[in-house]
Amino acid sequence: MNHNAPLLSVDNLTISYRVGRRWLRAVHDIRLRVNAGEIVGLVGESGSGKSTVATGVMRFLPPNGRIEPGSRITLLGDELAGRSRREMQRIWGARMAFVPQNPATALNPSLKVGEQIAEIVRHHQGLDRRAARARAVEALRRVNLADTARLANRYPHELSGGMQQRVAIAMALSTSPQLLVLDEPTTSLDVTTEAVILDLVRALIAEEGAGAIYVTHNLGVVAQLCDRVTVLYAGEIMEEAPVRALFEQPLHPYTIGLIQSMPRLGQTKDRATLPTIPGLPPSLAETPAGCVFEPRCPLAIPICRTKPPLDTPDGERRVRCHRWAEIARGEVTLQTRLENGVEAPAGTRPGLLHVDGLTKYFPVRRSLKQILRGIRPRPVRAVDGVNLSIQQGKTLGLVGESGSGKTTLARVIIGLEERTAGTITLLGADVPGTVRDRARETLAQLQMVFQNPQDSLNPYLTVGQALCRPLIRLAGMSREQAAAEARRLLEAVNLSADYVHRYPGELSGGEKQRVAIARAFASNPALILCDEPVSSLDVSVQAAVLNLLARLQAERDTSYLFISHDLAVVGYLADYVAVMYLGELFEVGYAAELFHPPFHPYTEALVSAIPQPDPDRPTARTRLIDDIPSPRNIPTGCRFHTRCPRKIGAICETEVPPWRDGGDEHYIKCHIPLDELAALQRGVAVNDGA
Repeated sequence: MNHNAPLLSVDNLTISYRVGRRWLRAVHDIRLRVNAGEIVGLVGESGSGKSTVATGVMRFLPPNGRIEPGSRITLLGDELAGRSRREMQRIWGARMAFVPQNPATALNPSLKVGEQIAEIVRHHQGLDRRAARARAVEALRRVNLADTARLANRYPHELSGGMQQRVAIAMALSTSPQLLVLDEPTTSLDVTTEAVILDLVRALIAEEGAGAIYVTHNLGVVAQLCDRVTVLYAGEIMEEAPVRALFEQPLHPYTIGLIQSMPRLGQTKDRATLPTIPGLPPSLAETPAGCVFEPRCPLAIPICRTKPPLDTPDGERRVRCHRWAEIARGEVTLQTRLENGVEAPAGTRPGLLHVDGLTKYFPVRRSLKQILRGIRPRPVRAVDGVNLSIQQGKTLGLVGESGSGKTTLARVIIGLEERTAGTITLLGADVPGTVRDRARETLAQLQMVFQNPQDSLNPYLTVGQALCRPLIRLAGMSREQAAAEARRLLEAVNLSADYVHRYPGELSGGEKQRVAIARAFASNPALILCDEPVSSLDVSVQAAVLNLLARLQAERDTSYLFISHDLAVVGYLADYVAVMYLGELFEVGYAAELFHPPFHPYTEALVSAIPQPDPDRPTARTRLIDDIPSPRNIPTGCRFHTRCPRKIGAICETEVPPWRDGGDEHYIKCHIPLDELAALQRGVAVNDGA
């Protein structure tokens, strides 16, 4: 065996899917090299072929997929492309392991997690039950899970999302595989949990000497984790390079567009719009004959209608573009024409929404034993005495991890949940508890955009029908008026009027979210609650939707409550930001100032965890290792003291911290004086948006 040979070699990998009676090519002529101890990133928009390549390398395609003749997949000298499924079953789990995006799909809900890992070890390594159990506990310890002997006896549903993902990684590495394939394993996780998982993956790959393929659309993750990057578009390689070289000088217009589309801390809607990539990726049945990116490329010239070769600028890079040499020499540049930012209303505006002492407790069902003993279990304190205000035409950003109470707060304000205590005032009038108790005028003034547009649109209604319903019911329009207004709304969200005849299943994810936004604006509301509206979108589509929200707000003077765990996104759109943890607000301030010291230690951890889209600016090292406590068992004193990297002593455990005034309407709830916090936090890296 050649010890200098790559661990994994993929050559001319071409994969097709059967759709109806046709075989459509999904990826074409893919070449990959993965060395021992190396992490190779696969990057691209949805539909670019990233997951198809990953599952193709694993030889785990769906029944309607096939690897075309001439494709080669070699793992340490063993050719895999022609192997049967039965032969691959001896390789899966033993020499190649897969970590999916959703750990729930990798874990059996009816088996304890320790037994699931032990079962794999027994199957592939022939260990007895006791030895396999010991190996499972050790695997859980290696992924930094505490009290592993007890945790091994728990079921997947008893674990948080971050813990489930660590169990999935422990399972994948339990047999010391040579290749690990990770398909968007942190997309659904909080930024703090994501940072811990990325640290873990990096350390384990180095320790094992294994190779890894990391599939993602997050370029910040790529910059911080990967050694080399392959950029895919429409099933073809656009560019491949070492990670530092790719970010220092991308040579393909598509790569440049992806990098420019990412919002950075410090960028705001009033400075400039976010760069975007116009258009949509082609469908499998309509791939252009020339350069597949030509219809969307701002640098396209007539030669681009012919197929560009996959050139090699040097021994480490490859690029498929007719104009890469001009880009490398600086003779042409992709200067995206940025429109001026929206003109935000200056100064203090009239108050629109006031929330005072808002509280939401969820009762816990009593067991038979508790009923017999007269025990009342403590409720889930999801929202616990929140005060906030939103001004007319302004955006309040709400950030925090899953379990902090952000979505519950929004659902109480919108009326989907009955509040336990507190008052809500909109335009000076009291707002009743739930939707069924509210007047039509109040319903029209408050609207919501949800995280997943797929779940918020009725698949059996056309786009026109979905838009006309609120126009008729809430805005009081006739059918003819509603039909005309529906077309105007679609044009307002940059969709053509003929979309009224389409069904949600005929739209892309970004188009569905635009329709959801158009529907939210249909009743001309005063306030729209946006709950993670861009978290499931590609970075290029995300930029377009953020620009759209900013423009519509400026045109219609609408206010937003914008919820997200992505602080760069919040910082771009929000005028004011509130940081929430375990049902309480811990910091509030202007967005332009909130991401510079001093800030609350929890905000510091959120900022530190953001993966910087620059390999030379590594993510800061403040990490929250433990999971957020249960809202049924709120810690005493400062609720954050169990995880706080700046904890100063017993006072944090026993006394509720005071609100400290940082000036200019910036308030922090912490025992540490603000000048001391600022001194401690001066080393925290915050991007200036340049």
